Amino acid sequence: MKRLQPFFALMSVVCLVGLIGCQGKNDTSTAGSESSATASSDDHGHEHADGEEGHDHSVEGHAHGAGPHDGTIADWGGGKYHVEFTVDHDEQEGTVYVLGGDEKTPTPIAAEEIQLSITDPEMQVTLSAVPQEGDPEGSASRFVGNHEKLGVVQEYAGTITGVIDGTPYSGDFAEVAHGH
Repeated sequence: MKRLQPFFALMSVVCLVGLIGCQGKNDTSTAGSESSATASSDDHGHEHADGEEGHDHSVEGHAHGAGPHDGTIADWGGGKYHVEFTVDHDEQEGTVYVLGGDEKTPTPIAAEEIQLSITDPEMQVTLSAVPQEGDPEGSASRFVGNHEKLGVVQEYAGTITGVIDGTPYSGDFAEVAHGH
């Protein structure tokens, strides 16, 4: 039995590191608020200039697929909200849709803008509220912004931040290559 103790200790550490690695880097504590927002960079979709869309990019152990607009999904608030990032390279335009827990239903929020931060090429983009049909007055489920660097055809990674009812939310995302 003593010979198995190091094996069990090692397996416990591996399991603990796996749990912390998966959850720890996705949790973003929000200073000064009552709750924490959770970020995730799970399965991803990407709208290509050549029109190829709708691919499943499932990552083992995670449930996100391409969003309803064939964009990249990130968590906001541990699954309470989701945000979907899409980009139109020709228009140099980024769009983020706020979705509900089901990752499909538009979920309008009372915000005039949210922030998009891209890591490479580095840029900050303020996305302004552009309500969709059916969004109540004074709220929006779609946010749009332009930046010349969004014209670069590549896979983007970054963070989407915003405030809902006084609580800040932040979600990390990363597009993945389709391998075509």
